[in-house]
Amino acid sequence: MQEKEAIDALVIGAGPAGLMAAEVMAQSGRRVVICEGKPSPARKFLMAGKSGLNLLNAAPLETQITTYAEAADWLAPMLRAFGPDQIGAWATGLGQELFTGSSGRIFPHAMKASPLLRAWLARLEGQGVSLRRGWRWTGGAFDFATPQGARTLAPKVTVLALGGASWARLGSDGAWAAHLGARGIACAPFQPANMGFQVKWSAHMAPFFGHPIKGARLSAGAQSLRAEFVITRRGVEGGGIYALSRALREGAALHLDLFPDVTLAEMSARLARQPRKLSTANCLRRALSLKGARQALVMECARPLPTAPDALATVLKTLTLPLQGPHPMDEAISTAGGIPCAAFDTRLMLRQWPGVFAAGEMLDWEAPTGGYLLTASLATGHWAGHHAAEF
Repeated sequence: MQEKEAIDALVIGAGPAGLMAAEVMAQSGRRVVICEGKPSPARKFLMAGKSGLNLLNAAPLETQITTYAEAADWLAPMLRAFGPDQIGAWATGLGQELFTGSSGRIFPHAMKASPLLRAWLARLEGQGVSLRRGWRWTGGAFDFATPQGARTLAPKVTVLALGGASWARLGSDGAWAAHLGARGIACAPFQPANMGFQVKWSAHMAPFFGHPIKGARLSAGAQSLRAEFVITRRGVEGGGIYALSRALREGAALHLDLFPDVTLAEMSARLARQPRKLSTANCLRRALSLKGARQALVMECARPLPTAPDALATVLKTLTLPLQGPHPMDEAISTAGGIPCAAFDTRLMLRQWPGVFAAGEMLDWEAPTGGYLLTASLATGHWAGHHAAEF
């Protein structure tokens, strides 16, 4: 029988939440071992940084807390204890100066995640944290498949930080839910979050794949915002779509106001002034400078177009995109679902597994892009690490 290796503190998962939990426990004097299933740590974190690492948001903290919807109540103490201000100071302490973009999103000047991660891993190593790569948790208590064969650990305290269920090739495959289920801990079903949506375009849209639609107002359910999105071969993606993804996932229709700065009455008047002999497409081009991808979108989604000015203006202010469901969950930026609030206490310790804490995207919370995802991951990692060290 495989002999169990006794260790002081264990972290499973070397993403942002796990690394933060390890750092806090190491600072508290714990001898920490991190087990990471992949050959290298923080792969999803590095992928996020390829397009510019959006670490934080400059919105007031109490405003940020509301973005977490039904999870806001239990996340609030963690965000107040280690929120945007503290995370900003932590990043600066790792040599990463930050700047705030025009949208209020906060980035490292380097834009990438790799310089921050390198500095962080070096500091953890200096604190005595041991990182075991290629150690994949296979269930049981703490059984692992490793490059050296099967191993079993016996930690005094553990923090689970295995991520959600998107981007499986980077390590977040949600397989851990079955391991918790075997211990009687039922997880909320995973759902895609911050994802694109499918549209079955006609061949007429092919020339506009990859084109952005700027300046429109997007609405879904009770939500409405000015934002950009991109027409793709399979549908629509981009910040505006991600911000509405929860409402869209739950069945709300996506409506576009392509001219949010022009009133319905003014638009109707402009259209009415055009010569009747003009085609509808030329009428729209002359009256409203509607052309290119924006015009193609109107012709695709509202054909046959009405000719009456009032009716045509209404179409342009309330254009409905025929969404056919979200892109696959594995392509989503994040996921909803995971360990429900009822399964852990105020310390993030699992009620049915004393001495085992959870952090990051494993927990059932959902937030939009804009810095909120990493903020909550780091905040919950900090909180779990602190309470695990005290356990």
